[in-house]
Amino acid sequence: MSAYVVMLRERVTDPADLAVYVGSARAARAGREVTPVVGYGAIETLEGTPFEGVLIHRFPSVEDARAWYESPAYQAALPHRQAGADYRVFIVEGVDAPQGR
Repeated sequence: MSAYVVMLRERVTDPADLAVYVGSARAARAGREVTPVVGYGAIETLEGTPFEGVLIHRFPSVEDARAWYESPAYQAALPHRQAGADYRVFIVEGVDAPQGR
């Protein structure tokens, strides 16, 4: 079953560190089956506290998403994201086939 890594950026705290993260995070995706689905497009908040940005990547499975997140390459990038901005990040299972209603 597919899985999605969702990153909700609440606010940027250090643009320079965040810029380092962006380059490192791209490199960490190399050789992995990752499909960008949402990449910081325009947001229309309907409920709750607005976010500055949203990033969603699709992986073949939760295991693949976790393997990417726990990879040495991404773990090296991670401190720059944490220093550069406040995020909420999670993995959620997708729906691969239409469900009956």
